[in-house]
Amino acid sequence: MPAPDSIRELVEKFENEKQRFTASNYNETQVRVEFINPFFAALGWDVTDSRHVTHEDRVDVEEDGKTKPKHPDYGFMIDNVVRFYVEAKAPHVNIKTSVDPAYQVRRYGWSAKLPASILTDFEEFSLYDCRIRPELSDKKSNVNRPRYYLYTDYVDKWDEIAGLLSYESVRNNKLDDFIRGEKVRGIETVDEAFLNELESWREKLAKDIALHNHALRDPSRIRDLNMAVQLTIDRIVFLRICEDREIEPYGRLRDLKNNTGIYEELKQFFRQADTRYNSGLFHFADEAKREDPDNLTLSLTIGDDALRPILSNLYYPNSPYEFSVLPADILGQVYERFLGKVIDISPTGAVNIDEKPEVRKAGGVYYTPTYIVDYIVENTVGKLLDGKTPEQVSELRILDPACGSGSFLIGAFQHLMDWHLNYYTNKALKTNLNKKLIREYTVTTPTGEAQTRYTLTTDEKKRILLNNIYGVDLDQQAVEVSKLSLLLKVLEGENTASVQTGFAVDRVLPDLNNNIKWGNSLIESDFYAGKTFNMFGDEELFRVKAFDWSSDDGFGAIMKRGGFDAVIGNPPYDVLEKDRNKSSWPHEALSEYVSRNLEYRSALGGKTNLYRFFLIRSTQLLRLSGYFGMIIPLSLLADISTALTRQYLMEVSEDLHADCFPQKDDRNRRIFFDAKLSTVIITFSKKETLDANSHKISLRIFPANSFTDVPKSNVIYLRDAELLDRKNIPIPLTSSDNWSVCRTIHNKMIIKRLGDLQEVEVRRGEINQTIYRNYIKSDNTLTRLLKGVEVGQYIIRDKLSQGEREWFDKEKFLESNNEKPVSKLPRIATQRITGVDERLRLVATIIEPETYFADSTNSINLRGSTKYKLEYFTGLLNSHLMQWRFKITSSNNNVGTNELESLPIRTIDFDNPEEVALHDRMVQLVETMLDLHKQLPATTGEAKKILERRIAATDRDIDTLVYQLYDLTPEEIAIVEGQS
Repeated sequence: MPAPDSIRELVEKFENEKQRFTASNYNETQVRVEFINPFFAALGWDVTDSRHVTHEDRVDVEEDGKTKPKHPDYGFMIDNVVRFYVEAKAPHVNIKTSVDPAYQVRRYGWSAKLPASILTDFEEFSLYDCRIRPELSDKKSNVNRPRYYLYTDYVDKWDEIAGLLSYESVRNNKLDDFIRGEKVRGIETVDEAFLNELESWREKLAKDIALHNHALRDPSRIRDLNMAVQLTIDRIVFLRICEDREIEPYGRLRDLKNNTGIYEELKQFFRQADTRYNSGLFHFADEAKREDPDNLTLSLTIGDDALRPILSNLYYPNSPYEFSVLPADILGQVYERFLGKVIDISPTGAVNIDEKPEVRKAGGVYYTPTYIVDYIVENTVGKLLDGKTPEQVSELRILDPACGSGSFLIGAFQHLMDWHLNYYTNKALKTNLNKKLIREYTVTTPTGEAQTRYTLTTDEKKRILLNNIYGVDLDQQAVEVSKLSLLLKVLEGENTASVQTGFAVDRVLPDLNNNIKWGNSLIESDFYAGKTFNMFGDEELFRVKAFDWSSDDGFGAIMKRGGFDAVIGNPPYDVLEKDRNKSSWPHEALSEYVSRNLEYRSALGGKTNLYRFFLIRSTQLLRLSGYFGMIIPLSLLADISTALTRQYLMEVSEDLHADCFPQKDDRNRRIFFDAKLSTVIITFSKKETLDANSHKISLRIFPANSFTDVPKSNVIYLRDAELLDRKNIPIPLTSSDNWSVCRTIHNKMIIKRLGDLQEVEVRRGEINQTIYRNYIKSDNTLTRLLKGVEVGQYIIRDKLSQGEREWFDKEKFLESNNEKPVSKLPRIATQRITGVDERLRLVATIIEPETYFADSTNSINLRGSTKYKLEYFTGLLNSHLMQWRFKITSSNNNVGTNELESLPIRTIDFDNPEEVALHDRMVQLVETMLDLHKQLPATTGEAKKILERRIAATDRDIDTLVYQLYDLTPEEIAIVEGQS
């Protein structure tokens, strides 16, 4: 791409008058207007449109004797999301060698979790990799600077520059891809770093508070210790962010670091904040309409040695964090993980930080990415807002029943604020602006002109928050963090002047105690029916925390009007355990509670999982025509354990959508980046009664964790899904073309499900490897025990890394147990958990007697007198067609007996010689495959290559025969083969 004329002209202009432009009296505003703005305009950015490029007013502050800007000069956005910052300097600044400007722009980009940001004065242009934490010890300006240009390079290297930074290149992730391709050491994202910071603060404060406040060492006060530490951290973070947002005097916390008696002075700040903000975060006064004041933290002693390093590391240059650009969702993600651990005190009095049992079991905390939150909010809250007025919107009630740190509530709140601002500033209303609802402010445009812009007033933000946003969580600390996140959202874009309006008669922030509540969304007080409270200790009462939705302490008024208008979120996915030794107390309580509550019957089946109970509870809390939106495990759509829940959702919903994410993205990650979990976003509108023929789901399968290249929807009717399996009714995870072929196959008269054939028995392996471990030996004189990991296509694997062959001590087993019958005839074995070859989900071979099957295998036996041969079914199971069919309804790597039983089997009319010939041909081909695979391990060199070619050719012959048996057209075969 040649440089446009406008760039050539800019370069010539700068060259011709370089002495004037590099003089000390030529300032930053001038270079932005004359050079930087036109430069980015040539890259396709509309620098005059605030939806594409934000321009900040220049605000400089003195910090540790150095002047630094308060905000980045430009934010370049795609779809309202900042993709990179640009910090502008006057040309007399030496960008190539100046360390401070480089450190500052890297702080901006790193704190906002951006891949890159730019420092330029037009004469010079530096692109920085912002994945690496900026350090004060970085003594050179070229640290993590992959690109540096002089203005004389712009024409010759324009293709390279535009390939990274043009509007279209950034939209297509070219800048992100370039940065990801840079090999650097020490990548640490801002959320990881700030999490480590918070965790170090927690440990310091916990040990110090326990040291100076002996009463809190008592194990019965551990909850108080946790809350005291949490509140202290939250208050410091809140006030520090308010400083960077120019709401609190800048540097007040920092100025305490050299004092003695720091906590006494901090307490004064906290009391002032109680008077100023009205937030539950600072709630000490016993006032009417305000419940549960904090009577603990102001009575504590906290040493200077614990507080001083915290305060010192919150400011430039020691701190790499730029709180003015730290996104609210990033802060929420940090806290989500922070809340995965708790403070504990050992019997010896030692303070420990331990992972919560449920977090340890789940393998960590997995927060919901912002783009997923936004998508769910758009498809629930967004639909509620269509065609409404602010008066009507004020009646809407939006709930997250497992709100955690508040990410979904923040997303819903932001969407509501954006909608109101757009409504109020609509052209038809601009002539009659209500100053109580929106306020005007002025910015300087790239051309140097003053431009009026609008934002909601603090009072209007408070009104929206109190009217519309509600949440519940069982974790008391999460409830406080959720409140903190929402309050910080109210203060975004505010400053000291803007929050003064009405200050004399009202506090700045709302009290969220009636909106965000601590309680168990799944258990109500009927849990205690027939029991006495002295059966439970205080800790158990706290952890059960029964919550009555229809009571005055719950959300009685909302439930009386029919329920919430939208229920959104990401519920916990824990599997319930009844054994107290395997699970935390709330799980055992819930297991007992749901077993006697009919309202949860649709959530039962297999190993019951918490998310299913949240689905049922959420639909009960949702009013008719209200909207539901959650991200949950993909297993909901096909697993036998979720059959009741799946059918329930289809029966109570209208416009039911499932957006599936079964695969990893191009960076080898799923939505929950480190979790080995495939997910689905479920959205629908609640209906009371629907015609059974209208029960349907619109399915989309996304290839990666983004909403680019949106696939077509595939509409699945419940009545059609019953074709696959009348008991399970799985939702086929496939495209409309695949589903059309699948439905055609199952509708054929010659097709029966494997489980419907009287001649066939499908069952799980008879030996539980955990229960019967004492009878499993390595003695090959005993009875053979076949494990699933040993089963391959047409072969038994001799030895795998998972372990060698094992045998079952039948005689010892019979000494204390009844005999476990073992087949005296050959039978088919399949793996229950696939993974030896990720391309194959079904692998089957024939096993000779006498062999026991471990429970990691499935067994397919022929029973009674039948003309079918095992080889016929083995060929069908190993065929390409059956691999294709199995993947359509399988949401994980498990191959359950129910999934085998649902497979479509081509029946044979043994009175028809042509069909008998087809059956016998399959038997012959499979016998050949079994023989060839037996020869393979002992064959080497060229002979092995010839043998492998024969196996591949025979495999193709089997596939061709299968397509003939199932009477598939060439077009249908192309779809199955993935060539359509």
